Amino acid sequence: MNGTPRGLNRLLLTLLGLIMVVAGCGAIVLATIPTAASWWQGWAGAQLAWLGDYADRTRLLLTSQSWIWLAGAVFFLMVVIVMISWIANQGKGRASTLHDYEGNADDDGASGAVRLSCAVAEQALKSALLERTDLFGVSVTSYDFRGQTALRVRVLPRPGVAPHEIAAEITELVSALDELLGLEVPVLLSIGSGARSRFTKAERVR
Repeated sequence: MNGTPRGLNRLLLTLLGLIMVVAGCGAIVLATIPTAASWWQGWAGAQLAWLGDYADRTRLLLTSQSWIWLAGAVFFLMVVIVMISWIANQGKGRASTLHDYEGNADDDGASGAVRLSCAVAEQALKSALLERTDLFGVSVTSYDFRGQTALRVRVLPRPGVAPHEIAAEITELVSALDELLGLEVPVLLSIGSGARSRFTKAERVR
């Protein structure tokens, strides 16, 4: 329900996993097959010699260093910037406003703007659920979902508690909240499992 770029994340994780698998397989081959190790030493030695010779031929006039190191520094700086941007985009999508209403003089009420905070719905649901003795933990968070604010309710029930009963009772709470607020809020209910509960179920309330 959040704005995390899942497709990009999966692509990066897949590429990273493939690189690590190839590197691991290569290390195993070099460690177990003498012929492969000899070939690698010859090939790597030639590449290092070529790189050293190329670095000597590409030294800058103002410094005694090759521009290759400058290009490498710029490349890794770009990698760092991209990674920071990627990390900053993780988990986005949290919402703070549940509903905005703009009134005017033509309506029955006074003109003005009304903004309903997500904390109202979150605290109302959480307070009602925390009174239950058959739940270990409760969390309620708000997200922007397809241009609309939605609630994610996650509960951790005690062993032996029927998940469908919890889902039905929370659905009733959500319906009561809709009547109280005067609007319908999309809700994703997640009934989780932990060390002290032995079942997992997620159900979309609406």
